[in-house]
Amino acid sequence: MDAQDQVTAMPTKQPKVDSTLSKGLLILENLARAQSGKGVTELSKELGLTKSNTFRLLQTLTTLGYVQHMPDKSYSATLKTWRVGRASVENLNLREIAAPELSYLSRETGEAVYLGVRENLNVVYIDKLDSQKPIRSWNTIGDTAPLHCVGTGKAMLAAEFAKLRDQISVALTHHTDKTLTDMAALEADIALTLTRGYAYDTGEFRERILSFGAAITLPGGEVVGALGISLPDINLPAGGVEQFGGLVAHAADSVSAKLGRI
Repeated sequence: MDAQDQVTAMPTKQPKVDSTLSKGLLILENLARAQSGKGVTELSKELGLTKSNTFRLLQTLTTLGYVQHMPDKSYSATLKTWRVGRASVENLNLREIAAPELSYLSRETGEAVYLGVRENLNVVYIDKLDSQKPIRSWNTIGDTAPLHCVGTGKAMLAAEFAKLRDQISVALTHHTDKTLTDMAALEADIALTLTRGYAYDTGEFRERILSFGAAITLPGGEVVGALGISLPDINLPAGGVEQFGGLVAHAADSVSAKLGRI
């Protein structure tokens, strides 16, 4: 073997991983996925860490603002963690990734179509294509609407309902006579959304304006946005609920699949 062969045959050196940082990130990822707070003992068992090490890392994460110590002695991820994740999603350029699906929905329906993301208990529209119909619904980019009463918002709410249930239960604002302001009614609607794969707003935010929505998710199930269709009830054709619902669900699944390949 000559010198060149010896160099080529040398094993590739793996980069050194800081064990303290990696353990801290494991704790943060665990808490970010959790639907409720977790204690030191529970976390240490799940992650295979000692209690003392887990406690020290939690103290550091708390000091940095990524974790909060709850009154019941458990720990949970803070909104700072969410904001970091939100910035990462924005860096994915969701508008560019979802643009073909928006165009597809516009061609298939001729109605207004939207791309929205969640901000607290509201949906914010970050992209849209206008309706081609003479009678149309209207929103502008940057407009917001409550999660519980529009298609895009209800789709994201359904996908994250376990996490958002307590918050939304005290924020069921009334907008029309069809707005779901009772938790039992909302929970039944959420169950239906999850079963059929799309949300349907029957005029719950604006009188006689219907909307459909489906959530866009990352491979781990994290919700990053939703696609939606909005139209006046007079424009809904026979069989339109299943037709439009199926279209928006298919489009959202397509965007989710693309995100999984990034």
